[in-house]
Amino acid sequence: METKMHNKFSKIFAMLSVIGICLVGSRPALAESTTSCTMTYKLSGFSLVYKQYDGIGNISCSNGQRAQVNLASKSIGFTIGKSEIEGTGVFSSVTSLNEIYGTFVSLEGHAGATKSVDAQVLTRGEISLALSGKGRGIDIGVTLGALTISPR
Repeated sequence: METKMHNKFSKIFAMLSVIGICLVGSRPALAESTTSCTMTYKLSGFSLVYKQYDGIGNISCSNGQRAQVNLASKSIGFTIGKSEIEGTGVFSSVTSLNEIYGTFVSLEGHAGATKSVDAQVLTRGEISLALSGKGRGIDIGVTLGALTISPR
């Protein structure tokens, strides 16, 4: 049973990751003043129709800019569980690290029974973010919501 559920959500995870890569790559190429940024993060929380996860992240950009950030994720949908997730995120090209701060709209799929997987596709105007992570907990669901990134 757990293997079937894990395989099903691995496929959902892969599909959301592909969508995220397409969104991250969909922004038109800008002049040389753009930079690429990635984020490592840790989120933990609970869900029962409403999902609330909070955490921290570290952003590093190809132009040398770095930041520690707070993360707050709130969403609603078919979801139940409690988990801790660690992962990475890739932002579309930005001109400055300051463009990353704010609220991103998200579509997420998550699943796990002791081992959890999470994938999110997020967007905020022209800036997109693809998150993928693994962790531990018991959870399952698909949600629509928002992730807020703020300076720590």
